[in-house]
Amino acid sequence: MSHADTLIPLRLCVLTVSDSRTLANDSSGDYLVQAATDAGHLLHERTLVKDDIYRMRAIVSAWIADDEVDGVLITGGTGFTGRDSTPEAIAPLLDKQMPGFGELFRAVSVEEIGTSSLQSRAFAGLANQTFVFCLPGSTSACRTAWEKIVSAQLDARTRPCNLATLRPRLKE
Repeated sequence: MSHADTLIPLRLCVLTVSDSRTLANDSSGDYLVQAATDAGHLLHERTLVKDDIYRMRAIVSAWIADDEVDGVLITGGTGFTGRDSTPEAIAPLLDKQMPGFGELFRAVSVEEIGTSSLQSRAFAGLANQTFVFCLPGSTSACRTAWEKIVSAQLDARTRPCNLATLRPRLKE
């Protein structure tokens, strides 16, 4: 069966990657926490880290090693500037890449920001049976990703299939 009749709450972590934001002014992280909890999911942990490959890896590695965590939402560090290093930090941790996420995100984004969508290196994958989504740092990009892609895929009621109902089969 690829769907359920009720929401299966997932335990999610939110990581903001930024050299300039703090938890006090992190609107993208705030949005993701609010959207996820409004959707019925549980916030397991939230933190903010400077754009540093090894610090990002340490935090995300701890989360994906924790059996209580179902998914990780990362915002920031997916652009092309010298400090943007989320793909380089997180991609090596993935057991399986989800190429369709980045492709779909850019396709959806082109409606909002035109050809600037090609500058996004947003991506997703699976690490130790944990879903990992790496999103741009802007709140509007996080909203686009959540509302048009991630929310439905983390909702067991989405038909014909979704990521949430795959959770029990990920260890096969």
